Amino acid sequence: MDMEKPIIYTTPTCVYCRMVKAFLIKKGIGYEEKDVATDETARKELIEISGQLGVPVTVIGEHVVVGFDKGALEHLLEHQK
Repeated sequence: MDMEKPIIYTTPTCVYCRMVKAFLIKKGIGYEEKDVATDETARKELIEISGQLGVPVTVIGEHVVVGFDKGALEHLLEHQK
């Protein structure tokens, strides 16, 4: 079974968003990026999913990780394989 691509809700100026993306790239994992600064639909999704406007928010399967939580990301990615 193929792993679903993680979705990252980001803004262009967010340092932690860049850290999440760099982490996934280093792991060789593709992802979908949704820029909540310019995409109103993505902004509404973000609020629905996390209850806030803070980024990054990474969605892996049914799990949501707020911020750059390397341990949580590694755990979820390991269990998605």
